[in-house]
Amino acid sequence: MKKIAILTSGGDAPGMNAAIRAAVRTAVTDGLEVLGIQRGYSGLLDEDLIDMDYSSVGGIMERGGTILRSSRCEEFRTAEGRARAGDILKARGINGLVVIGGEGSLSGANLLMEEQGIPVVGLPGTIDNDIALTDMCIGVDTCLNTCVETIQKLKDTASSHERAFVVEVMGRSSGYVALASGIAVGAEAIIVPEIPVNYEEIADKIWQERKRGKINCIIVVAEGASSAYTVARHVEHRIGYETRITILGHIQRGGSPTAFDRVLASRMGYTCVKALEEGDTGTMIALQSGKMKRIALGKVLSQKKSLDMELVEMATILS
Repeated sequence: MKKIAILTSGGDAPGMNAAIRAAVRTAVTDGLEVLGIQRGYSGLLDEDLIDMDYSSVGGIMERGGTILRSSRCEEFRTAEGRARAGDILKARGINGLVVIGGEGSLSGANLLMEEQGIPVVGLPGTIDNDIALTDMCIGVDTCLNTCVETIQKLKDTASSHERAFVVEVMGRSSGYVALASGIAVGAEAIIVPEIPVNYEEIADKIWQERKRGKINCIIVVAEGASSAYTVARHVEHRIGYETRITILGHIQRGGSPTAFDRVLASRMGYTCVKALEEGDTGTMIALQSGKMKRIALGKVLSQKKSLDMELVEMATILS
């Protein structure tokens, strides 16, 4: 192993820079050359590569987003595109590739290894926390802190005006962000894609809370389960509760990463370089019970991460 490359792909997540920093500095310390691929797989196909060294990653750990930038690439989805990507990497003498991103990015890395023989190691970087076999992904903790801080502020105005606030958070197919942030703020209802929505039950629960004297109401909904507008319409129609809607959107992806995300990303960045050096490729670095584990990418991608139903039950009881 003499030269490695690093790319970030798909949606950005706070902590990606900390992972880049750790991987670069670990590799340089071990005598490896490091190239950064800008704009993900698109940049790879455009041969947009830059040299990276110890100083080039100074002062980036506290920054949100990714200094290597990111994009989505339709050409890379084709076998021809991946073949050209493999040729570019081989022509540059790159012996290993670090890919930081979500399910789509890791799937691309796995195909690049299977079809082109490129040694790859993946790091799970996505705020959805929907990657199997890792307890937590890079960026999730920062996202949750952003959600909780914002919703907590909304509770103040909800109380002042005795209203219901419907807050829509990210999560097309995973309700983790909605569930965890809803628990953290004591939401009256949490709507996730994994569980069918029962609007009548939600409205009845909110009405009962109202009769008991509760003057505010927070409903957290994952974007993949329903829209905030649909939820608000049902609540207003069934019980006449005045509602307001807040869609958090891309604010959840930004911001300086939390200490947890910085440490997690640093551990993963360090471990991925060690895995490449030891020939343990075709793997993803995962957090399991506090330890860094190397899990085969094929195994990760063959499974779907399910929502913790015990958390769902707890949220129902505590709300």
